[in-house]
Amino acid sequence: MINNLHFLSDFDLHNTLHIATFNIHKGTTHFNAQFSLHHQRELLQQLHADVVFLQEVRDAHDNHSKRFSAWPQAGQMAFLTEQIWADSSYGKNAVYPAGHHGNAILSKFPILNTHNQDISAHHIEQRGMLHCELNVPKWEMPLHAICVHLGLFAHWRRRQLGLIARYIEQHVPADAPLIIAGDFNDWNMRTGRAFAQHLHLHEVFEQHSGQHARSFPSWLPMLPLDRIYVRGFEIKHAQVHAGSHFMKVSDHAILSTTLRKR
Repeated sequence: MINNLHFLSDFDLHNTLHIATFNIHKGTTHFNAQFSLHHQRELLQQLHADVVFLQEVRDAHDNHSKRFSAWPQAGQMAFLTEQIWADSSYGKNAVYPAGHHGNAILSKFPILNTHNQDISAHHIEQRGMLHCELNVPKWEMPLHAICVHLGLFAHWRRRQLGLIARYIEQHVPADAPLIIAGDFNDWNMRTGRAFAQHLHLHEVFEQHSGQHARSFPSWLPMLPLDRIYVRGFEIKHAQVHAGSHFMKVSDHAILSTTLRKR
């Protein structure tokens, strides 16, 4: 992309976004076997994404901070954001005696407003939706970025997507650029499809290649759990970042896409 910048029009330069979404599994590999946050940050930095949607960011944990010597004292979000993304927002969802975790959005653009909405469908599983408005240079309207992590059961996901849809209808202008990304846990693709149709969204991998991206488990992806939905964009490229080396990274693959605002 960098070598081809001089071929792009001024419109393309200011209206092209690189997006990534990643469930970091609280900064550890599967079954919490190894601390992998440093490796996760390295992979994310290599993507050169303008906006990153993260799930299961464990920003504080008394036990893990003692168990893992490389644990960042300032918290996982600050560590991941450092030197690359100018602004960030963290939505605390699950709170327990040792600490807490939730969703996060990292942005190279200023975050104008942020709101974390509780969308838990049951008390045993705390879930949230993080909404940020981003000030992208030369855009007439803010970019609305929503990071989600849905429940493990289909009836919980249906309820949560209903809450998200109502929130969007009330708080996001119909003509505003919108990106919704995260871990939807929607392996059978039923609830997500109805959600997208209701809000006139496009799922980037389905639009780009005709099928949803398989993202779990990351070392041999079989299930399409992670999604990127957009409104007001053309999809130029979409990629799943997975493989055997992810055994030492996370149980979810990274999804990335290049978008052009209409």
